[in-house]
Amino acid sequence: MWLSSFGAGHTFDWSSTAQSRGHAVEWMSQITPLLGLASVMAIVRCGQRSTMHSPENRIATTVLVIGTGGAGLRAAIELAERGVSVLAVGKRPKADAHTSLAAGGINAALATMDPEDSWQQHAADTLKESYLLANPQTVQIVTGGAARGIEDLERYGMPFAREQDGRISQRFFGAHTYRRTAYAGDYTGLEIQRTLINRAAQLDVPILDTVYITRILVRDNAVFGAYGFDLTDGTRYVIHADAVILAAGGHTRIWRRTSSRRDENTGDSFRLAVLAGCRIRDPELVQFHPSGLIAPENAAGTLVSEAARGEGGILRNQLGERFMSRYDPDRMELSTRDRVALAAYTEIKEGRGTPDGGVWLDVSHLPRQTIMTRLPRVYQTLLELQMLDITKDPIEIAPTAHYSMGGVWVRPEDHGTGVDGLYAIGEAASGLHGANRLGGNSLIELLVFGRIVGQAAAEYSAGLEAQRRSAEALDAARAEVDELLAADGPENVRALQRALRNIMTEHAGVVRDESGLLKGLAELTAVEARIADVGVHPDIAGFQDLAHAFDLKSAALAARATMETALERRETRGCHNRSDYPDLDPALQVNLVWAGPGSVQKEAIPPIPAEIAALMREVSTAGKLVE
Repeated sequence: MWLSSFGAGHTFDWSSTAQSRGHAVEWMSQITPLLGLASVMAIVRCGQRSTMHSPENRIATTVLVIGTGGAGLRAAIELAERGVSVLAVGKRPKADAHTSLAAGGINAALATMDPEDSWQQHAADTLKESYLLANPQTVQIVTGGAARGIEDLERYGMPFAREQDGRISQRFFGAHTYRRTAYAGDYTGLEIQRTLINRAAQLDVPILDTVYITRILVRDNAVFGAYGFDLTDGTRYVIHADAVILAAGGHTRIWRRTSSRRDENTGDSFRLAVLAGCRIRDPELVQFHPSGLIAPENAAGTLVSEAARGEGGILRNQLGERFMSRYDPDRMELSTRDRVALAAYTEIKEGRGTPDGGVWLDVSHLPRQTIMTRLPRVYQTLLELQMLDITKDPIEIAPTAHYSMGGVWVRPEDHGTGVDGLYAIGEAASGLHGANRLGGNSLIELLVFGRIVGQAAAEYSAGLEAQRRSAEALDAARAEVDELLAADGPENVRALQRALRNIMTEHAGVVRDESGLLKGLAELTAVEARIADVGVHPDIAGFQDLAHAFDLKSAALAARATMETALERRETRGCHNRSDYPDLDPALQVNLVWAGPGSVQKEAIPPIPAEIAALMREVSTAGKLVE
């Protein structure tokens, strides 16, 4: 009965109605106990492969936003408030976007605590700590627009911590001249994400939570939409749009220990942008956060908020020494992230780390009330993951890949990519952070440029006389998914992801050198060859395996871009530590732009305005590289 009705000749249209997909899932649940999952999936894959050109969901919108974190939602809100039709899609649930993990705070020179503060001083601090690689115009736009960003959040209902008289509270965050970091406990990013989700809901912004975009559609250097599939049932999507905003995050998940979760920040933005005709700027500049957890293994890299150091946490090695006195005796634990991360790495490398390869972060000397009110998330996280009471015991930490300071090449004024109608924002973009990001700057960046890019995309669409599409571009996107669904090779996608992460950790981590990078590139080439022989096997739980295969492609491209530019940056500057080139090279005060394998170009950085330069202190390299 079953075989005669649903044999190899029968196919399901997985991209048709929800009702038919429900029948298919019901059928699979009934027949699996009889035939076994492998046999059932063989039938399903056979059906999929024989219906390669089945109907697809076609959607039209004025602007498509790829990514539903803070940057994507802020852009979508701006468009909706302007009356422009917008669709936001994300591969993760919007309430669980990476933004929600940002703990410490959001920067703006509000001067609520220190009246001397100004946006110019914020700009000077940002440029100084970028090791002169940030774009001054980008920095001015963000710091000058920061107060407006905070006002927008207040208008949306953001619950900032406040002083007794109602002023927004602000605290020090490493290497800021004044207190300018606003916050909501130590879960600022989570509250920002909730606030933006609520505002988007008020505006009826349509959001597709489980759609994976595989290709941005381009004709004659102008976008006309994107192609993707549903992670749950495999339904294909053709989304036509006048403009596309890329807000799909960075590439920190390509390292073994990272603050990103399992399937986020895999370099999706890099791959989508490059295939669309864009370039990548400074991918080698990756910030390693000083305090990632070591255990448990399934949570390795989970962040202990920088607020723990901001509130008075002390770093010690296994010998009990407060080691930051060797690296930055003036600022100690309030030094910049790159210095603290390198200091911890050096202590571990030279044998003064813990037996598990970490150092100790101790807040147990702080009043319990301070910990419970200012660091509640850190307290809760350690209890849940390790049953550790941080009011009594220190936390074992190590540097963890945290933030992509490079990203898609964009213009500073509107974050256009050079492909007409395509914009990039948030961690997907580049220009603000240079070689070292100040804590708290990433959250304000997405508020400022989310607004600006939403406006730019709306104006771009309004100026279009027509939208020209390409059947060839759509066919190529469709064929790429078809080919992966038909892939039945011996290589395991997850195993190759692990191999790639090992390569990046061993050869392109906190400290790099030429021989290691060359070895890493050779090993990457071997992994790239194996990718052609992967097997992709969607199952009754969904199409995650197909998504992992695309994640792997993205990670491989991001890894190559990172190592090739790291090889070209023959100096030590900020987060980029070359043990074979331990000094800063003034000739390399440039951005490195990657345009594909073997293509790295130097790009000059505009001069810093005199009024801001006058507020900057000299960038010191003292204590930068100890090994």
